[in-house]
Amino acid sequence: MQINGINGAQPVNPTSQVESAKATQATSITTPTDQVDISAEAELNSQTIEMIDQLQIQDLPEIRTDRVAQIREAIESGTYETEEKLNVAIDRLLDEIG
Repeated sequence: MQINGINGAQPVNPTSQVESAKATQATSITTPTDQVDISAEAELNSQTIEMIDQLQIQDLPEIRTDRVAQIREAIESGTYETEEKLNVAIDRLLDEIG
């Protein structure tokens, strides 16, 4: 019997089982995921903005700053709430309710 080609140590080739083990390890590693927690206040703000958009508040007329200043001045001086104005407001309220 004749043996040819033995020149010392031969490299060891990996088996297919080692390759499949690496593949299993790679798939079992989970990647980290991001998470966001929204506070109740932020959720309420978001809902409020949606409601404003739905109601189209932006289409309201401009605030008459001169009239607001007059009314504030009258309130501060005590001349805004008169008996006549209170009666008109009560009558309007009763008409709206009844």
